[in-house]
Amino acid sequence: MASEAEKTFKRFAVFGESSSSGVEINNKNFSKLCKDCGIMDGKMVTSTDVDIVFSKVKDKTARTITFAQFQEAMKELGQKRFKGKNPDETLENIYKLMEGKDPATPGVTKATTVGGVSRLTDTSKYTGSHKERFDESGKGKGIAGREERSENSGYVSAYKGAGTYDKKKES
Repeated sequence: MASEAEKTFKRFAVFGESSSSGVEINNKNFSKLCKDCGIMDGKMVTSTDVDIVFSKVKDKTARTITFAQFQEAMKELGQKRFKGKNPDETLENIYKLMEGKDPATPGVTKATTVGGVSRLTDTSKYTGSHKERFDESGKGKGIAGREERSENSGYVSAYKGAGTYDKKKES
């Protein structure tokens, strides 16, 4: 049975890498794992530290590291992240951070209408000429809401007696 840390390692190893079997992890996904799990905190452990440790534990020609090498890397990063604790304890703490974590997918955000957005998209709060572009339900009127349409009836726009010519003739 794989440990929680190993499961997390596998999930990140195959993330975005269709050819990966989950046995080895590349630098990009290793960095992602460190960032998403909070191992890289920007203070004690930076992205540079993560890259340096990755390069240190991988084989000279390899582009990926195995889980065993990953554990070495985590011991090293753990020493930076949790200063003053013994290596086994730091590894424990790192694994706690990793438990049950999945690769986050930025850019695949759920549509939110919180705060500023809902205020901007609420058509009932529109004023001036913008208000006329939407009906009461908040649905846009399309081109009719954007352009002044002329009637082509032959009458001048402000003429009140439109359509009364025929009636006058009969009387």
